Amino acid sequence: MYTDYDYKTKKELKAAVAEGKQVRVYQPGGLFPSQTDGEIVLEGPHYPRPHTWYAQAIIKDSIIMKVK
Repeated sequence: MYTDYDYKTKKELKAAVAEGKQVRVYQPGGLFPSQTDGEIVLEGPHYPRPHTWYAQAIIKDSIIMKVK
């Protein structure tokens, strides 16, 4: 899954969530249904650049609550 903003590093993502920003997630392409609650895996930066980081996160209503 991807975040609504294209974070270049996992550290940037964690900082945004820690600051209280509402970071939304989505599943690109439409092949798989988007999960709205629970534990997910994120990847970044966004395609077409190669993914250089991955993160586990807890989401509620498609908003990240915590990044592990």
